[in-house]
Amino acid sequence: HLLKVILSYRNKKYIDPSPITLKAGCKEIDCSRAAEQLKNNPRHKGYLEQVSLKQLEKLFSFLRGNLWGQSLAETMEQIQRETTIDPEEDLNKLDDKELAKRKSIMDELFEKNQKKKDDPNFVYDIEVEFPQDEQLQSCGWDTESAEEF
Repeated sequence: HLLKVILSYRNKKYIDPSPITLKAGCKEIDCSRAAEQLKNNPRHKGYLEQVSLKQLEKLFSFLRGNLWGQSLAETMEQIQRETTIDPEEDLNKLDDKELAKRKSIMDELFEKNQKKKDDPNFVYDIEVEFPQDEQLQSCGWDTESAEEF
């Protein structure tokens, strides 16, 4: 089976349809690889330079979900699972490829939430007082003195 995607680029006077054929017979589209290939294709590169790689990966994820016969809601749920970090997940048990994906997600989230000097809400030196209402919990590892080592 082949999957044909038609991108329509809107030029000043006309719409330029540009077909992209994906070999998707096994229904196993590597979304990140397909997105990279599309973005780096000389024919489409000029049109897609403003589109992030993550957006293209998500597009291919929707296409893959459609090939698998998933509903839109199921595909969106799967994409949500693939693009968020579970704080309870043991990252030590992941293979290198999955770990790299999780690190990429964390890096992207860090960049998104990072306050930069040019941001309107940027404050250089923030001091925060944390309430001491509750008794502090000991972690155990920090209770030994240096002499015991």
